[in-house]
Amino acid sequence: MYQRLPVFAAALWWGSLSAIGFLAVPMLFANLPNPTVAGSMAAKLFAAQTWVSVACCLALLLLSKRRHAQQPEAWAQSGLVLVIGGMLLALLVQYGVSPRIVARQDLKLWHSVGTVMYAVQWLCAAMLLWRLGGRES
Repeated sequence: MYQRLPVFAAALWWGSLSAIGFLAVPMLFANLPNPTVAGSMAAKLFAAQTWVSVACCLALLLLSKRRHAQQPEAWAQSGLVLVIGGMLLALLVQYGVSPRIVARQDLKLWHSVGTVMYAVQWLCAAMLLWRLGGRES
């Protein structure tokens, strides 16, 4: 059972990023009558997504080495860079980029920066899930 927990955490991380970023938020802008209302709701969804990402990444960090093991788990050798990078990106978007978007400070620039950072976080989660899914049990 222990071996499956990292796969579950990575799947939850990648799946939640996919559902919010590529399904829920575009649906808000497509179906709500006012882009301001859609943007406000999207900000709340992205804030919640940040905490899902942080929780999944912390779980992955905890699962990367068994309590009395000498070495980290095999997947963790290369996967920790993806986990730490993804968690840092989530926090940077939440506390560095999002406040500027909400304040409408150079909106086009900060929206582009946030989009790129979210996409890179999604790639980190996807690469980790791919590696974990491909390992032998």
